[in-house]
Amino acid sequence: MTTAVETDLLTVSDLTVDFAGVPAVRGVDLRLRRGETLGIVGESGSGKSVTSLAILGLLPGTAAVSGSVKLDGRELVGLPNKELSAIRGRKVAMVFQDPLSAFTPVYRIGDQIVEALRIHQDLDRAAARKRAAELLDLVGIPSPDRALDSFPHEFSGGMRQRAMIAMAIANDPDILLADEPTTALDVTIQAQVLDVLRTAQRETGAALVLVSHDLGVIAGMADRVAVMYAGRVVETAGVDELFARPQHPYTLGLIGAVPRLDTSGGPLVPIPGGPPSLAALPPGCPFAARCPLAEDRCRTVEPELLGRPDADGHLAACVRSAELAERAPAPSEVYPVPEVAPAVADTAVREDREPVLRVSGLTKTFPVLKGSVFKRKVGEVYAVDGVELDIRRGETLGLVGESGSGKSTTLFELLHLAKPEAGRIELLGQDTAQLDRASAHRLRSDIQIVFQDPMASLDPRMPISDIIAEPLLAQGAARELIARRVPELLRQVGLEPAHASRYPHQFSGGQRQRISIARALAVSPQLLVLDEPVSALDVSVQAGVLNLLQQLKAELGLAYLFVSHDLSVIRHLSDRVSVMYLGRTVEAGAVDAVFEQPRHPYTRALLSAVPLPDPAAERNRTRILLAGDPPSPTERRTGCPFRARCPVYAALPATRHARCETETPVLTEAAPGQDHTAACHYPEA
Repeated sequence: MTTAVETDLLTVSDLTVDFAGVPAVRGVDLRLRRGETLGIVGESGSGKSVTSLAILGLLPGTAAVSGSVKLDGRELVGLPNKELSAIRGRKVAMVFQDPLSAFTPVYRIGDQIVEALRIHQDLDRAAARKRAAELLDLVGIPSPDRALDSFPHEFSGGMRQRAMIAMAIANDPDILLADEPTTALDVTIQAQVLDVLRTAQRETGAALVLVSHDLGVIAGMADRVAVMYAGRVVETAGVDELFARPQHPYTLGLIGAVPRLDTSGGPLVPIPGGPPSLAALPPGCPFAARCPLAEDRCRTVEPELLGRPDADGHLAACVRSAELAERAPAPSEVYPVPEVAPAVADTAVREDREPVLRVSGLTKTFPVLKGSVFKRKVGEVYAVDGVELDIRRGETLGLVGESGSGKSTTLFELLHLAKPEAGRIELLGQDTAQLDRASAHRLRSDIQIVFQDPMASLDPRMPISDIIAEPLLAQGAARELIARRVPELLRQVGLEPAHASRYPHQFSGGQRQRISIARALAVSPQLLVLDEPVSALDVSVQAGVLNLLQQLKAELGLAYLFVSHDLSVIRHLSDRVSVMYLGRTVEAGAVDAVFEQPRHPYTRALLSAVPLPDPAAERNRTRILLAGDPPSPTERRTGCPFRARCPVYAALPATRHARCETETPVLTEAAPGQDHTAACHYPEA
């Protein structure tokens, strides 16, 4: 019988990392077999990225690393940098989270891949360049010979990440370390990059360590999973076993906090509180303060990572793991689930509710200028080119589409409260083209926005009481009203009024987003524009903010325009959805109708690309991978703007191509009177 030691390619034992005496990783044990994919998950600050960087010896000199990292039996911890450099790229390669900062911006992509090849292989420049072109072709970059001469900024985000993978596999490494490789990418580009990672792993036979906060990505990619919390692995098991029967309350909470594409509505199960400070860990289990199953013994001794003899490698650091294994409870049976009253949209006929926002034929272009001193117009960017929106009182409309589809430009046009370049915007029955300055100022309190990054949108020099009071002051509210309103708003969003004198940096990311919501609610708006409000938050914090938004919508009768690239969040929160592509609305309707029976091939591709946090379901799904990136918005194309990437168009006989090439599709109802429209000539194909 072959022992684990003989089959393990990478063995990490009791790995610890300290920064100036503050622990970041506390005794991590991992093992990786040849050809295996190990997923590492956990909240921000749990030690995932530090662990992966420590394996390659890429931590700064201020980090104190101890323990053991063995690659094929060879110890890497303490190895001289010259010997580590011979291993990096050759035996172990890294795919970083942000390829734009990982690539050198002043060198061409081809030169950087050639350099990686020639460092480890005896190749002349011509042979290395030929191999670099083959690698770019392998990862799906079109015209690889020309792409070699491009600079990193000339590639899109997805192409940069593919080029990073090409460079990582250049020397056929034994292990690929991928640290959040799809975090900043659109869902369609994420699907492409994950497919490229699978291809790279298949071509090289490499093992893969995939660090991600996305449980759906882990469910579809990993063979085994390690869950980290407070610098330690608290649970590890095969991917099917871990998702089906989690034995640590933290893992159970992470699974319950994730909105899913295959379910809609209802409150999520948030994990209360936040991770502890590693500089001052309490005695006992670090998760005890947040754990609904904690007992007195949990607060005295930190549990070890152990498993039952029949658990087949399923280990958990919890004194009640055996009980959880036997019961296999749902997250809602362990964690308290908040009660959310039904919203207005759930209890009234849509046609009977007052319109809040109507947008038809909205267009916005930007000039393309050339020249340094005397600039001249040489073209136009068609950022928005025919957007249709309809939001009623108490309703949430989800706005989705890839980066560059025109979502943000649409928001700016709505918030500008001015005459649009073309088309019509009606807010609460008022045409923005007819507003004078005073009317626009009065109407501005009825539409407020919550931005993606709360730290960037909150003034760091002001206490949160002044930040929340700003909109009220702008509307000329009395000081007495402001003094009463600020504590009310803080309580409404789940924060303590006693903390009103604190500054933004003294709050967590989720709390800062709650402050942003309180500021937006200060002037009692009727429409709240939410621009990716949870994309920068951990999944456990995201659940609490989404529950809060549902609660506020029900209590205040708010209407939401919710912009997100995460279709699982859109499915969970929205009543209706509008899909944008290249500045146009291509499909719209009730969220259940659009998600269950999508009529536009672009919508079908978006939905197929969203990973499910269910390994069995994820493996059995059919993917629709779109070719390349969206075309440049500087060209107004005749016919259907999606046809260059459309799988339906590609499958049609040539005799039917003419309609897609010459006739621009318009939004058409699926059936007379049905709230579901799509701009496609062949929606049933």
